[in-house]
Amino acid sequence: MNGETEYLKLVQHILDEGVLKENRTGVGALTVPHMMLQHDMSEGFPILTTKRIAWKTLRVELEFFLKGMTDKKWLIDRGCHIWDSWSNPTNDDDGDLGPIYGYQWRRFNEKYKGQEPDGIDQVRNILDMLDTNPNDRRMLCCAWNPQQLHQMALPPCHVLWHLTHINGVLSLSWFQRSCDMFLGIPFNLASYALLLHLLCKESGLKEGVVTGFLSDCHIYENHADAVKEQLLRQPFALPQVETRQFTSLFDWEYGDTNLNNYQAHPSIKAPVAV
Repeated sequence: MNGETEYLKLVQHILDEGVLKENRTGVGALTVPHMMLQHDMSEGFPILTTKRIAWKTLRVELEFFLKGMTDKKWLIDRGCHIWDSWSNPTNDDDGDLGPIYGYQWRRFNEKYKGQEPDGIDQVRNILDMLDTNPNDRRMLCCAWNPQQLHQMALPPCHVLWHLTHINGVLSLSWFQRSCDMFLGIPFNLASYALLLHLLCKESGLKEGVVTGFLSDCHIYENHADAVKEQLLRQPFALPQVETRQFTSLFDWEYGDTNLNNYQAHPSIKAPVAV
């Protein structure tokens, strides 16, 4: 299973069969329900080659999530600007993103900016299970918290991820409610593949399969020409991911991981629907 090959099949299907649907952004989107995207990590690292993906931005955001941070200045200082347009709707602090993904991963349902820690560190719990009982089927991390959605700069699109271990091989699946197939899903696939890579470094297990269960799958009308351009391109061989001097998931920094032999076509610009 090659993630890029599978991805290109999905976007072609949406162009062919998608139904134009209105949504909160005001930009119509060709939409189909319920698709699945899979990649076997033995095929290489699933970062698209038919258009260049912002590899540094992806790593910086994942470190931000794993550290449970919510101040977007940390991202901006490291050249990651994908959260620039968003902020916590309940206050006037433009730098505050609220209790988004990483906050829920590391402090689920903790009173936001409360005085006493009372949340659940889902990531640490998963690492404990990997260490003591890797066959546990409850290694699940959820970012969707209805009690705190009103404080989030943006409700989670990818709402949970889950691990499965079989005979020394660790696989990761994630569920995504809202799937921007041109801009978002390629980024999400590579990000969760990187998370699996790091979890395997932590546990000593072999990297298996990454699977995305995708619900509302859409291509915005103003992305259609860009998708068609991408589909005309021939994919290159996938690169390999390498992490040096790994000590622990919580000590990992984005600069510790690199891609080897990443050859890609130029990026394709398209507006972000906000």
